[in-house]
Amino acid sequence: MSNQTPIDQIAERVERLLLRYEELQRTNALLTSQVETLTQERDALKSRLGAARARVDALLERIPDNLVTHKDPT
Repeated sequence: MSNQTPIDQIAERVERLLLRYEELQRTNALLTSQVETLTQERDALKSRLGAARARVDALLERIPDNLVTHKDPT
């Protein structure tokens, strides 16, 4: 059995909860930072992809129609 009074037990649990809460706050801040970083990276990649698509489309437009051949599916 514990020699602690109920108040001491409650105080100990509250201290543990406060420590856990602070730990979760730090973890949440780190995760939020990672999400922001990954969001910026994703947006940059989407921008690069859009630019690459535009370049490919521009190149395709420059191909003369008589050079484009269609394969017969049979």
